[in-house]
Amino acid sequence: MAGLPLATAELCDANAHLIKDGGLRALQPIFQIYGRRQVFSGQIVTLKVFEDNVLVRDFLEEKGNGRVLVVDGGASLRCAILGGNPVQQAQNNGWAGIVINGCIRDVDEINGCDIGVRALASHPMKANKKGIGEKFVPVCMAGTRICNGEWLYADTDGILVSPTELST
Repeated sequence: MAGLPLATAELCDANAHLIKDGGLRALQPIFQIYGRRQVFSGQIVTLKVFEDNVLVRDFLEEKGNGRVLVVDGGASLRCAILGGNPVQQAQNNGWAGIVINGCIRDVDEINGCDIGVRALASHPMKANKKGIGEKFVPVCMAGTRICNGEWLYADTDGILVSPTELST
């Protein structure tokens, strides 16, 4: 997205009709803010995994082109499915942000990266390495259904998802 980042509150105010018809959805406020980029947006790439981070790492090794990786980790609080090295790689590969319905680790390292990261919490234990998961599938997390190819807008007020790119 070119230009200044769009504030989620302004997007809600300017797009009340989309909120009414269910097009513009706000995720429940369950995510912690990590990374140096508190405001980010981009087209969504979805991934569904459980306590396994192989596919997460695979995606972040690809060029991000300003996209946002949305990972439904089943809200597991038993291990981290994202750590500092893949976040550094995501930053270097041009990802705008990562939203994890699960835990991260290496918080200090992640907070030093110029990328937006949202997760439920931090956890010191690492994930499994089996490579099991589903790519590009609709995911349900934080009370919202999120589809591959939709658009995500995040700032310190919250996270919005829209089927199309928005402007104020």
